[in-house]
Amino acid sequence: MSDCDRDACTVDTRTTIYDQRFTVTFHYPVVFTRALFRPDNPALLEAVRRLEPDRRHRLIVFLDDGVLAARPRLAEEIADYARAHARHLELVAPPLPVPGGERIKNELFFVEHIMAKLHEYHLDRQSFVMAVGGGAVLDAVGLVAATTHRGIRLLRVPTTVLAQNDSGVGVKNGVNLFGCKNFVGTFAPPFAVLNDLDFIELLPPREKIAGMAEAVKVALIRDAAFFTWLERHADALALFERPAMATMIRRCAELHMRQIAQGGDPFETGSARPLDFGHWAAHRLETMTRHHLRHGEAVAIGIALDSRYSVTAGLLEAGAEERICALLEHLGFRLWHPALLARDGQGRLQLLAGLAEFREHLGGELTITLLEAIGRGIEVHAMDEDGIARAIAWLEARQKG
Repeated sequence: MSDCDRDACTVDTRTTIYDQRFTVTFHYPVVFTRALFRPDNPALLEAVRRLEPDRRHRLIVFLDDGVLAARPRLAEEIADYARAHARHLELVAPPLPVPGGERIKNELFFVEHIMAKLHEYHLDRQSFVMAVGGGAVLDAVGLVAATTHRGIRLLRVPTTVLAQNDSGVGVKNGVNLFGCKNFVGTFAPPFAVLNDLDFIELLPPREKIAGMAEAVKVALIRDAAFFTWLERHADALALFERPAMATMIRRCAELHMRQIAQGGDPFETGSARPLDFGHWAAHRLETMTRHHLRHGEAVAIGIALDSRYSVTAGLLEAGAEERICALLEHLGFRLWHPALLARDGQGRLQLLAGLAEFREHLGGELTITLLEAIGRGIEVHAMDEDGIARAIAWLEARQKG
């Protein structure tokens, strides 16, 4: 017999259980702008000052070395901006380059190196760490910021399509370990996200294309009208026309932010990852190809694979998968890689290990998002291995013509 009130429950003479609960509200601005580091653009300054407008704020900056190579004066631009606003900004050191791409996530040395800089310059919990770069740099620097002093304020400046329309506006960070993508990481909202669309124009075509996979993905599972817009503007997107790219990036980011804010599980405490359509295969393909496939390229293949599987499983109308593949190919994706056929010593498709890794990453029951219509995803808890093999065979036949 137990005696319980609102806050405590006495089970017996030995045991009392207190119900401890509280709510934390998170808030951060996501800004879309141009010429972020021009001294007359107030976006960065306003983001830093939004809680303490009269204070002088200490700031350290880490720059993706690939971005720096494409824009050699970027470190000087940032230093000039800080000098122009010296009343409120103290740049504690010249902007520091770090490796871009998966290298920064695959070698823990870089995490330790970044953390050592925060220690060297005595940054505290109310200082700012700014990461300027692609998603991998944001992930690694974000992990350091979230774990140093149990959390230093993070400013993200995403510089790729993929980072601006997806990962950069979210609440995750992490690095790879033991061959597992994002094995080490936390959920930690940034202090602010500052998207400068000028950075997109610096990207090589392959990177611009890769980032569009996330727009197709979120349209497929959340917004049929956006998918139709992508089809209608596929020519403009394939030519990287500025207005079309800006609209695509912004709408994709809006849909991701809506899921985080309104989806009910921003920190993924359950067993579902509703925005990760196509990702169980994509993450495995990235590992199998040692990241020769970009994340977006692997996601495009994963989307095509799971779209075909959705049709053969009776979930999605036949013909929809061809429409999806046609859009992806129009945007510039190749929906095939020989790694799809790789088998282990027991003759099992190596790709299938991605299902177990996907489940293990969240724990609990396997939950995969498939499609029941363009614009509407559906969660399933099992995938048939023979069905996956047939979907792979369909992709192979399709690429052979």
